[in-house]
Amino acid sequence: MQTLITPPTVPVGKIKSFGPFGPKYEVGQPIRQLDDGDWLIEVTLVETGEKAEYHLTHLTDDPEAR
Repeated sequence: MQTLITPPTVPVGKIKSFGPFGPKYEVGQPIRQLDDGDWLIEVTLVETGEKAEYHLTHLTDDPEAR
């Protein structure tokens, strides 16, 4: 029997930055849960449009972009 995993609630569409002075990114959808319980979230870099995977634990620590 497979266990249904509920993805975390993430602020999809919110613009944040990597740390206080880093590049801006737009928060996307949860991708998958990792073995340590953290989640990978899809983010899109605002300047380049490049998509990347980012840990939810890091995302929650990042400030909203100004």
